Amino acid sequence: MEKEFNKNNGENQWALILGGSSGLGLASAKKLAAHGLHVYIVHRTRRSKLAAFEAEKEKLIALGSKVHDFNGDALNAKKWEEILSFLKKENAQVKVLLHSLAKGNLKPVFSKENTEKTLTATDFSLTIEAMATSLYSWSKALVDNDLFSPQARILSFTSMGSRKPLPNYAAVSAAKAALEAITRSLAYELAPLGITANCIQAGVTDTESLQLIPGSKRLKEEALAMNPNKRLTTPEDVAAVVYLLVKPESSWINGTIIPVDGGEHMT
Repeated sequence: MEKEFNKNNGENQWALILGGSSGLGLASAKKLAAHGLHVYIVHRTRRSKLAAFEAEKEKLIALGSKVHDFNGDALNAKKWEEILSFLKKENAQVKVLLHSLAKGNLKPVFSKENTEKTLTATDFSLTIEAMATSLYSWSKALVDNDLFSPQARILSFTSMGSRKPLPNYAAVSAAKAALEAITRSLAYELAPLGITANCIQAGVTDTESLQLIPGSKRLKEEALAMNPNKRLTTPEDVAAVVYLLVKPESSWINGTIIPVDGGEHMT
């Protein structure tokens, strides 16, 4: 496999992945590391799952790239300093900022049985901050600290739920819609710096995040019925498109929402 990134002496290009301990983020880390990008993963992994993450990290290191991780809250501004300081010390250039944070409230808007378990305004605010405005915060921090490489990419993951109502998904739906709007503004205003910003709309993918959604079994069944390929999207399907969007040939793709679902969105 050709390692087209960091192939020239003096290059020190990194992928900064927010939420890369599993699912789409981890699959993307593997794909980018396999092609030569160094990888910095920001994640929140419980002690019970830390051994599994460390095993995955060893696989990344075996691919030959530098790998560093930070197990902490990507939303904590004080913690950012540790990450930014590391990147500065490494003289790193962030080739791609990949936003894969999945931290949201999965409650209904209305419940006849228990109104205390319905969404509050605070639930919306926390979910939108974690899954949308944090993309802006991190993008701004990298720009302000001159850490993006030339022709850098800002990528994030959205879903059909940004436009389609789903049970218990209202807060996440609002966050995804905000994420797409923020991405368009980043694409428009950072274009003079040579930075592009795009959202990947993954099809239904059997990840830990999906399994947390009430009714996820039905979502998978419906996706299998709708998808012309009669299979679910895999993390590797999505990671392949992340890789394609980092390549120089993708530099004119900007401000878009790209479905990666084998045609699931057509139905």
